[in-house]
Amino acid sequence: MPFDTLRAYVDALRRAGELHTIGAPVDPFLEIAEITDRVVKAGGPALLFENVKGSKFPVLTNQFGSQRRMAMAFDAKHLDEIAARLRALLDLSPPGASLGEKLGALKRFAPLANALPKTVREGSCQEVVIRNPDLTKIPVLTTWPMDGGPFITLPLVITNDPKTGRPNVGMYRMQRYNARETGMHWQRHKQGRAHAQAWGDKIPVAVAIGSDPALTYAATAPLPPVLDEFAFAGLLRGKPVKLVQAKTIDVKVPADAEFVLEGYVDNTDLRTEGPFGDHTGVYSLADQYPTFKVTCVTHRRNPIYAATVVGKPPMEDAWLGKATERIFLPLLQMVLPEVVDMNLPVEGGFHNLAIVSIKKQYPGHAKKVMNALWGLGHMMMLTRVLIVVDADVDVQDTRSVAWFVLNNLAPDRDVVMMPGPVDDLDHGSYNVAYGTKIGIDATRKSAGEGYHREWPPDIVMDGKTKQLVDKRWREYGLDRIGKMLAPDPWSGQGPLAFERLRRG
Repeated sequence: MPFDTLRAYVDALRRAGELHTIGAPVDPFLEIAEITDRVVKAGGPALLFENVKGSKFPVLTNQFGSQRRMAMAFDAKHLDEIAARLRALLDLSPPGASLGEKLGALKRFAPLANALPKTVREGSCQEVVIRNPDLTKIPVLTTWPMDGGPFITLPLVITNDPKTGRPNVGMYRMQRYNARETGMHWQRHKQGRAHAQAWGDKIPVAVAIGSDPALTYAATAPLPPVLDEFAFAGLLRGKPVKLVQAKTIDVKVPADAEFVLEGYVDNTDLRTEGPFGDHTGVYSLADQYPTFKVTCVTHRRNPIYAATVVGKPPMEDAWLGKATERIFLPLLQMVLPEVVDMNLPVEGGFHNLAIVSIKKQYPGHAKKVMNALWGLGHMMMLTRVLIVVDADVDVQDTRSVAWFVLNNLAPDRDVVMMPGPVDDLDHGSYNVAYGTKIGIDATRKSAGEGYHREWPPDIVMDGKTKQLVDKRWREYGLDRIGKMLAPDPWSGQGPLAFERLRRG
């Protein structure tokens, strides 16, 4: 069953052996981040710090930090299972004329009702109401030595469009300035920023911290403006999100969140925000951002403070990115049916590299796909490097991709330089939020693309010989050499190298 609350998910992690509890006293200034960083990079479990200096609230980190936990967040065994659910929902073909086909269509469309949030009268997020709030009592982490201060790193920032009332839930870091004020780092490409501009000087804002895992993920997802995060989370969960009216502002908030901060963003009060050790692996530099002024804090009894630590990959957010890669592939294929698969490598930090395979049908097809992807709004428009390969290339095998690209590339023919918007955090660009992206067409070329000789075939052993070697594997004594192999240079694991040898 889907998880209604963060603590239900934490209980499931504990039962699955995916949670480690630390009872020793720990400092939210750097120490929790250093522990988390080491555990994340070792592929370790979620961490629950029960004894945090300066606060009575426990801190949860690394809740999404593995493929298994990311899938568990959606009550699935694998991320592709979630994509399959979404693909089934997107099958909007009209039913046939028979009663059976029409009833089948009704059954197929029924899960769409989960996209409608359910408003309730009371929520556990308001078990404690503090109208004279003090943010210093919440264990907000300082994660890196040069950070401008402590930052809220998993906030669900909730705003409403002033004309339509449509909500948006974004994840924008928040630097705590004092007991009642934080920064609001919503960048120019984000929907929260668009809402703020539409409101004018002041915009009512609620910030939920510690929601059910599907909603927390949805706040990170690159959704089009026509689909809000509450609706998307409901589709992913297979169950509507419950909302309750905030106490002091006209905003609905997740009814079972651990914490909710209520207040307003003052667009006239710009302050220096940052630096911040970011998911790019470098510090994003200090800049001017508006101030969030907190007027009320509500929380559950005995709440859990949820946080994440970002930095040089791989980090926990790598698996949020991998979830987006798998979940959004069906949506991408609705617009571009020629796309076979895509890979957003962890090392690329989401926006720096995308590898896409396509069923190539005509000259210039790869370049058409590049332009379409860069035009897909928040999902792909900020991608710095876009590589397009043929359908038979496994984009998840980066070693094969590198070999394929480096063998096929003729830079004067295959490289596209595209000026346009880039991520605010792209420090390599010569201007903030504007620069040049690069596309690489590594597909096989034909005469229609100026290739006037025969494309060389790949070297592949014939099937008969491969079957013979498979059959005589033990006779050769090769089943005994696993321990003699050097660790695989890509994974550090000898068994993987042996498996590759066995498979040929």
